Amino acid sequence: MSLTPELLLHGYSIGIFPMAEHRDDPELFWVDPKFRGVFPLDGFHISRSLARRIRKCGFTISINRDFVGVVDGCADRADTWINAELRDLYQQLYRSGHAHSLEVWEEDALVGGVYGVSLGAAFFGESMFSRRKDASKIALAYLVDRLRQTGFRLFDTQFLTAHLASLGALEISRTQYRVELEEALNASADFEAELRQSAEGVIQRITHTS
Repeated sequence: MSLTPELLLHGYSIGIFPMAEHRDDPELFWVDPKFRGVFPLDGFHISRSLARRIRKCGFTISINRDFVGVVDGCADRADTWINAELRDLYQQLYRSGHAHSLEVWEEDALVGGVYGVSLGAAFFGESMFSRRKDASKIALAYLVDRLRQTGFRLFDTQFLTAHLASLGALEISRTQYRVELEEALNASADFEAELRQSAEGVIQRITHTS
């Protein structure tokens, strides 16, 4: 099928999302999991080792500084569901303000990040990548803190992996997900709100609510 940005957003609004079998497959298909992965925004788990890593890593965090670089970083693996059409669609959503990235930098090198789509107070996490130890975990910590501070109510991870579960993500039924999705779509949030996210501030805010 050929998607437009409008149709893509409509899919997210009713609880489905697109994927390709692999990067060279021109065909896309809609996915509607029976069980959905979500991150409770007050339940992110920062271990002592991760807290130390956040404090001492020396990384710089930004948002929407290199959206394409983050998408390409996520697709830079042997097996990816991000084909050329999805890559282009995400860029169109980024330009319209409906897709966002959070980047992790080591000096001038992009070493990790995460990107997703936003509608109302729902954030649909699409993918993340890491080129340095714990860079994706650090990206998620900063992302959860940003979502909490800017009014988001739902952080959708699509599927639950062991990696995400270790950080506090969990699985809910399709029915429960759609209830939470509807509530989030009827609220508003501002991903790009100006925040001062220091390493210590992120750790303290998340630790005090999880």
